Amino acid sequence: MKKSALPEQERVRRILDILGRRYPHPKTLLHFNSPFQLLVAVILSAQTTDAQVNRITERLFQVCRGPEDCLRLGQAGLEEYIQGCGLYHNKARHILAACQKLLEDYGGQVPADRQALLSLPGVGKKSSAVILANAFGVPALAVDTHVFRVSHRLGLAKAPTPEATERELCQIIPQERWADAHHWLIYHGRNTCRARNPECGRCPVAEWCPAAEMGVPVPAAGSGKKSAAASRRSAKRGE
Repeated sequence: MKKSALPEQERVRRILDILGRRYPHPKTLLHFNSPFQLLVAVILSAQTTDAQVNRITERLFQVCRGPEDCLRLGQAGLEEYIQGCGLYHNKARHILAACQKLLEDYGGQVPADRQALLSLPGVGKKSSAVILANAFGVPALAVDTHVFRVSHRLGLAKAPTPEATERELCQIIPQERWADAHHWLIYHGRNTCRARNPECGRCPVAEWCPAAEMGVPVPAAGSGKKSAAASRRSAKRGE
């Protein structure tokens, strides 16, 4: 049965069920042992691969276990540990400013509240969703480049921006599946539904995918990818 013959709610359920079986243990690829470590890793991850962030934090987290430790390092000391990632000057400033605010306003603890997280330097809407879902188990669905691309190809969203796409996805995906769906779409985007040369022939959800059905599996218009300059500006703001 083609996707067009199914009610939309059932089509979405089938896609999620199939991706859930394909990727049964969804979790972030960033390594962390505490909400604070995840906060730092997420700030470092802007325009940097998860693998590179993990290489950096493997050393960093030996000396930075909490906000006080990072503040003792200072800007120059912290930069020595994180200079392997892009925009490390700005990221060091964000991390130190976030550490100061954690100590002043939240007793040194990372808050499990979205608005509070958004008040931290270096944390934008996507970052806050990643922290809530992975550190606290709070339902949240962050939209990165993979999630944006795959959700549009699958016809799960049509909005032109990541923020509006998040709202659309949260409307059609049950709340208890938000966090897992975020990871499923990322894994699927990395492994099969890549930006270039997506492997529709071996895609487990191709039967329910409008892009594959039309034979035009290309990134959706307004694919969510920013220009290099815009990406740099977003990273500097911590988005």
